[in-house]
Amino acid sequence: MSLPVMGVVFRPQSPPEALREIVTAVDESGAAELWLWEDCFLEGGISTAAAALAWSDRVTVGIGLLPVPLRNPALAAMELATLERIAPGRLVAGLGHGVLDWMGKVGARAESPLTLLREYTTAVRALLAGETVDVEGRYVKLDGVALDWPPQTAPELVLGATRPKTLRLAGELADGVLLTGEEDLDGLRAARAIVDEGRAASGREGRARVITYAEVDPTGTDLRGTLLSRAEELAAAGADAVAFHGTAASPDPRPFLDALA
Repeated sequence: MSLPVMGVVFRPQSPPEALREIVTAVDESGAAELWLWEDCFLEGGISTAAAALAWSDRVTVGIGLLPVPLRNPALAAMELATLERIAPGRLVAGLGHGVLDWMGKVGARAESPLTLLREYTTAVRALLAGETVDVEGRYVKLDGVALDWPPQTAPELVLGATRPKTLRLAGELADGVLLTGEEDLDGLRAARAIVDEGRAASGREGRARVITYAEVDPTGTDLRGTLLSRAEELAAAGADAVAFHGTAASPDPRPFLDALA
């Protein structure tokens, strides 16, 4: 069994000013991906991604996730297109419903989060592809909108999902799915199957990428063995990529980089 693509997560429990040192460490390591975690009301995904891409030379930066109720889809497409043009091929953009209670706190909670995510993802994909978009949806309304600076190639776009309908939507519309890592191995296998069903039903070619977060206590013994064993288990259950992160009490990802060196 080959290992999945492996990366680490910069948890937002670490202050923003700690990001540059982490980015440098990841860029100099063998880790393939650095994932940034936007949670209300901690750190912004676009701003941290812009900094990480500017401070790094090779690592892929993933944003997981941008809550779609917080940003107009045209603005999101503008931001993602800019990042992709600045650092071609090094951005993975994640979209999600957002935590509903948090969306309610800022007056942005949608009555049908799945409808919003479908309309939003469809619009953002079209804008990033350089299309002129006219849509009069339940939530997304765009009148002849096109990006003046679309990227040459659209960045990888993934959806955050836990439930079957959203997992299927990720397979249908996105390039992949980002899982929270709270699923057990059977849950991961089931998620993989649903995402694949969505892709097959859409008629789109290729296989959707399944990325999962994986929390590991970095203070445990034999950290390297733990990470490799966990990666093998997750790959066998259907994960294409794993992003390891520490606990809320120990969020620094550098021990993982040292263990995997």
